[in-house]
Amino acid sequence: MLKIVKTSIAIAAGSLLFAGTAHADINAALQNICTIVKTDDKGELRKKMKKVQSDYRMKLKDYYTGISCGGNSLIRTALLNNAVETGELLVKKMPKGDLKNPESDGKTLQQWVAENGLADSPIAAVLNDRI
Repeated sequence: MLKIVKTSIAIAAGSLLFAGTAHADINAALQNICTIVKTDDKGELRKKMKKVQSDYRMKLKDYYTGISCGGNSLIRTALLNNAVETGELLVKKMPKGDLKNPESDGKTLQQWVAENGLADSPIAAVLNDRI
């Protein structure tokens, strides 16, 4: 019985160490995603998203809320920097339901776009079409 308990503890400790390492690795993989969005590099963003999906089995919706670029989400960052190509890609890759959800400040993307006078942006047009 004691042997089973010791083995269980060892397995649990090992899995925690592995989970911590995986978390650090995903952060390293996503480190420059804000820069990629700001510079409107659609090809590099597509490669980054594909690599994260293949290496960590995570889609955009899984890590979107955890990324903040100067206090803004990835789509908001694209809107503010007029990064049309990357902004449209992000909007198209996000599930429709997630686009309607409020972000960290409690505002939906549509509300935030209207408040910041960005309704004329091509990204806002794609966003409205998706929702």
